[in-house]
Amino acid sequence: MARDPRYDILFEPVRIGPKTARNRFYQVPHCNGMGYRDPAALAAMRGIKAEGGWAVVCTEEVEIHHTSEITPFIELRLWDDRDIPVMERMTGAIQAHGALAGIELCYNGLSGSNLHSREIPMGPQALPISTFMPDPVQGRRMDLEDIRNLRRWHSSAVRRAVRAGFDIVYVYAAHGLGLPQQFLSRRLNDRGDAYGGSLENRARLLRELIEDTKEAVGDDCAVAVRIAADELCGEAGLHKEEVHEVIAMMAELPDLWDLALSDWDNDSVTSRFGGEGEQEPFVAGVKALTTRPVVGVGRFTSPDTMVSMIRRGVLDMIGAARPSIADPFLPRKIEEGRLEDIRECIGCNICVAGDFTMSPIRCTQNPTMGEEWRRGWHPEILRARESEARVLVVGAGPAGLECAQALGKRGYEVALAEAGMEAGGRVTRESRLPGLAAWARVRDYRLQQLHGLANVELYFDSALGAGDILDFGFDHVAVATGCHWRRDGVARHHRTPIPVADGTAVLTPDDLMAGGRPAGKTVLVYDDDHYYMGGVLAELLADEGFAVTLATPAAEVSAWTRTTMEQHRIQARLIEKGVTIRPHTAVTALGPEGVRTACVFTGREGAIGCDAVLLVTARLPEEGLVEDLKAREEDWADAGIASVRAIGDAFAPGTIAAAVYSGRKYAETLDGPPDTGDTVPFRRELTALEDPVRGLTVDPACTPVRGSGRHPDSSGRRDRASPSRGGTGRARRAR
Repeated sequence: MARDPRYDILFEPVRIGPKTARNRFYQVPHCNGMGYRDPAALAAMRGIKAEGGWAVVCTEEVEIHHTSEITPFIELRLWDDRDIPVMERMTGAIQAHGALAGIELCYNGLSGSNLHSREIPMGPQALPISTFMPDPVQGRRMDLEDIRNLRRWHSSAVRRAVRAGFDIVYVYAAHGLGLPQQFLSRRLNDRGDAYGGSLENRARLLRELIEDTKEAVGDDCAVAVRIAADELCGEAGLHKEEVHEVIAMMAELPDLWDLALSDWDNDSVTSRFGGEGEQEPFVAGVKALTTRPVVGVGRFTSPDTMVSMIRRGVLDMIGAARPSIADPFLPRKIEEGRLEDIRECIGCNICVAGDFTMSPIRCTQNPTMGEEWRRGWHPEILRARESEARVLVVGAGPAGLECAQALGKRGYEVALAEAGMEAGGRVTRESRLPGLAAWARVRDYRLQQLHGLANVELYFDSALGAGDILDFGFDHVAVATGCHWRRDGVARHHRTPIPVADGTAVLTPDDLMAGGRPAGKTVLVYDDDHYYMGGVLAELLADEGFAVTLATPAAEVSAWTRTTMEQHRIQARLIEKGVTIRPHTAVTALGPEGVRTACVFTGREGAIGCDAVLLVTARLPEEGLVEDLKAREEDWADAGIASVRAIGDAFAPGTIAAAVYSGRKYAETLDGPPDTGDTVPFRRELTALEDPVRGLTVDPACTPVRGSGRHPDSSGRRDRASPSRGGTGRARRAR
């Protein structure tokens, strides 16, 4: 299809210093949980973005020096020349598809705990380190020699970045993670010398680093500045008016300005607490201060919103991290007039959780994210079917929908049977809870894909038993019947059921999502799940006028949402809505008039009166159909059934992202070699061992991908026999 002329402006080239971006789509730097540990996987992921049409594809923050690193978090490193080959692999993957490669050099200062290097951190003043963990580390105040050293180290890293082939090199002063921002912020800089006091003095280091970088890159590389648009703490810190003044001071010095709210949790707010384009008030007006291109983010998924940002003079380029993760091919789909094929970001921040858990990035909408190199998966291309097999998928929740559409794209004949009258399963139910409407995009995208697949049929009102399935004659059966919340209190704290007295009103999340409500007005929410469900249901009940107490064995509400950077917002909202919060509290018995409790530390007993108890604990898979079919396994051959497998929550309850991934994995591996667990079914990178005598390092071999028989090379392309550029098992001289 042809591109809609309304969107032509998005595909105009943009000059960035000596470089030209082919369009206005700019993948800003973002974390991924892979970094220096998984460089080939990281390069392949970035390469896919470039293939999908992004004009600029950037790294995450890249540590420039061993005196400032953020262990346990796993980012890229450019400490010395030995890191250059990793960077070359990434620039090669990005530039192979015509995109510009950007690198965000970072000296963390007071945000780097140096747990690996054991060097003493340093910053504008002597303060405890501020990271996402309360590390018992304090930084020292930098003297003028330290600042001179930093400038030299930064310039050395810039030259390495240029040698690695990057087109754009960043000076990083954002998210509270870059040292230049720490000098800019009056809450972190109490200096009385030339680097403190007035705004001009506080901006001195930033200016010097930009000038140093311009000198180091030469004539064929652009320099970008990523700067905090506002720290959201008023005049006590760095605020919008000061930032605009700083930009005006240095308006034409860099080749591009990239604006981001600080700290990171304010820049990447979940959809539950912020909408598309919400950062506009902080970015508006910057273009009037400079002729250089201005980039900003806002979880942009609507092409119309993107066009509006350009036409109204707010931005020159559409910055994106999370939308580029959900759909690496978003620019190409807009260019080709395929808006209905866009996987819109739902703003759940499960991608961010990868960084906080030091694990490869994942995405609820895009199950191939992080698997491009490891498993050879591509977000848009699936290998053709390898048999004429017909597949029955039972259940049209997130796992079943993903499984059916992916199998359909491979060319299999698929029947998708849903017992109810609407698709989506838990996604549909949960998207009706407060703040979670955007999550319905998981369902909507997959239904749209199914509409375009003539070889896939979706049947509603089709509850199936084992006998029905045996009569149908399908070759393979994928059971995606979901799960249900437990009613006995078993979860993390209690491994056996909690005593429940007769007459006690006990509800589960399933009851509330089905429309049920407590008979009385006081409700005790017991949250031993620790993700979003306990908090969102407490909010729902409070909005409806119930008096709500939330008890949890954890120290805070929805504790795991720290990894999605929304825990503080959830707890603040509940407090504002009058919810009573009882942390460190285990419920030990349930009765008609309330619950018995115990402190998780001392065991001290207590009681909380309530009319009803809502248990948000663990879930159980709906595995009855699978068990019935396995009980009749001797009948499979006569029925033509080769396999029956549970997928998604029907196999093991987890996140929506895990359910979608499970559906994709089933589709990707169907008709491939069986996974018996005797070999690793995905590729992994191993640390090279150095010979202490000869000074040699050996590249470890890579594990083949089961099923496809193919490996993406460093550019992200498929159908290559060689697992990585340069081969495997070769010795090289250590540099």
